[in-house]
Amino acid sequence: MMDARHLLNRQSGISLIEVLVTTVVFSVGLLGVTGLSALSQRASLEAIQRSVASELAYALLEDMRGNSDALLDFLAAGDLGRGSIGAEPAPTCEDPVAPCTAQELALHGLWEWEQSLDGALETAGGVATGGLLAPTACIAGPAAGGAGVYSVSIVWRGTSELTDAALNNCGAGTGLYGAGNTFRRMVVIQTYIDPAV
Repeated sequence: MMDARHLLNRQSGISLIEVLVTTVVFSVGLLGVTGLSALSQRASLEAIQRSVASELAYALLEDMRGNSDALLDFLAAGDLGRGSIGAEPAPTCEDPVAPCTAQELALHGLWEWEQSLDGALETAGGVATGGLLAPTACIAGPAAGGAGVYSVSIVWRGTSELTDAALNNCGAGTGLYGAGNTFRRMVVIQTYIDPAV
């Protein structure tokens, strides 16, 4: 027969095994929660980037609609983003006594818009932090700058690889979006603009 002391020692060993199993199960659960949190943060960043890109594309198209006398200047801007315009163009178009021409307004408006695209309005340690990741913006429309469909394409670097839809070549081949542009994300907004209206 077993004595009471031997039975007690056996019982304490079983309790230790239960504690170890509980610790392992709890650890696996914590790892799952941590992984889910990281995935959620990446998805949230992607959604924020897409929202910012859409908002910026609509804002630029509205600037173009409001200053339709300078549509050719908007079209001639080329690929925008990452400081491609450089320094703020003169005049700054802030003096009500000396108003700017439509072309000067377009050039200054494009510079301000690119500052927003690059996130230059929000900085930390002198580095732009508020814009899209590695952005490129492209403006397309009728070659003569007249009435027609205008589009603003904005691409940026995503956080994970996806198949590139290759809707257009905005930002493609720059090397910013991985081999085969698999990190390239894109928003394309189109609208009809008629300078005569």
